[in-house]
Amino acid sequence: MTSTAPARYVILGGGIHGLSTAINLAAGLRRRGRGDGRNIVVLEKSRPGAGATGIACGVVRNNYFQPAMRELMAHSVSVWEEDPQAYGYHPVGYMQISCEPMHADIAQVAEQQRAIGYPSTFIEGEKDSRRYMQDLFDDWRAENITSVLHEKKGGYANANVTVAGLERKARDAGVDIRTGVRVTGFEFEGGAVSGVETDHGREACDYLVIAAGPWIKPIWDMLSLPATIRVNDSNGQGGNNTRDDVPMWTYWNLQEGTLGVDPAMQRTNTGAPPPVIHVDTDAPLLAEDGSLITDQMWGIYYKPDYHFGGIQGGSVPLRVEQPAEQVAVDPYGADSEEFGVNGEFGQMWCAALAACQGRFAGKADQFKASERSGGLGCFSPDSFPVFDVFHDNCYVIADSNHGFKMIGVGRLVADEILGRESALLAPFRFGRYERGELHPTSHSPYPWS
Repeated sequence: MTSTAPARYVILGGGIHGLSTAINLAAGLRRRGRGDGRNIVVLEKSRPGAGATGIACGVVRNNYFQPAMRELMAHSVSVWEEDPQAYGYHPVGYMQISCEPMHADIAQVAEQQRAIGYPSTFIEGEKDSRRYMQDLFDDWRAENITSVLHEKKGGYANANVTVAGLERKARDAGVDIRTGVRVTGFEFEGGAVSGVETDHGREACDYLVIAAGPWIKPIWDMLSLPATIRVNDSNGQGGNNTRDDVPMWTYWNLQEGTLGVDPAMQRTNTGAPPPVIHVDTDAPLLAEDGSLITDQMWGIYYKPDYHFGGIQGGSVPLRVEQPAEQVAVDPYGADSEEFGVNGEFGQMWCAALAACQGRFAGKADQFKASERSGGLGCFSPDSFPVFDVFHDNCYVIADSNHGFKMIGVGRLVADEILGRESALLAPFRFGRYERGELHPTSHSPYPWS
């Protein structure tokens, strides 16, 4: 930038990453005497939180098999803890309850949580795991459980409260949040992005931040970034494990919903608010009439939520088989007839709740089938985020559906934009695919674990 005037920053997306980046960028500019929030405009095509952020289940956890993800999440948990009231954050803890095929993976997570000072309790063995769970919930009855990782930090946040808190902080910092503005293209000058074309006219920019959530694919295309890439799966082990023409983006249909019972029915034996529960097991899952739903590994997560009016949570997402360029992201979430919750989800999820805790038996008729939930997640080739700069001045935050819990990313991105590289974001650069520096994968049925 040759001008001595304060730079103009344009952020695309009014979700958790766009708003948190705006807040921290405004603070960083002010500290450095380089401007403040008045130098920042957020362009949102609908309203803040209208995309994936607003319909998120809101689980906040550290339980990742990948060391880089654990360190990044430990940072994000600390940001949630800074202002829990403004963010609607409930620090009740989180439990990963697993079957034997996942035992070694979870043991490794527990060991590395200890190494970074993240407080958790790890229980091993079927008998001890059942005893630990029944000490918390006397109706606990999940089968084939051989380990329990109980994170004492983490919990969940109410998405609407989080968005309102972030929007308030951004506006208080002077950030210009413009809603109902749809991006149609970009202008380039000397290799850098010089302007954003919208249905409301052109927005000049010195620096551009992309925080578009599941809309990353069409924005990526507008930036003329590669639709397919080369992926080196060697991970430093040698040999030729290169795959060419790997699609950069694929979509998954998220599966979440609410059992419309009194949220207060989910309490611990002492009457305390319970931790978020996540169960992965290979025990056969049966419907209430005894018929088999699945004999494959299944997983669910759930917690009481007074905003949703019941027990809210989800299960393993469904891969969208259409090529990404054929997927209609809009209308999104509850407005989508094509990518709302799969019709079989309610039966599966209610049966799984009852398989975990007796208090949920016979409650399937209270599932809120009329309330469409879920949405689309846009995933990278290894299902982990990409945080990197393209076209010299375009910072892409592509969270690969890990977004909501990663509230701390905005602070790190703002620091990088202002000249301080983040060691926490470095493992998520775009170049890792060709360099063969992929993140390790676990035996979880979820693509994001």
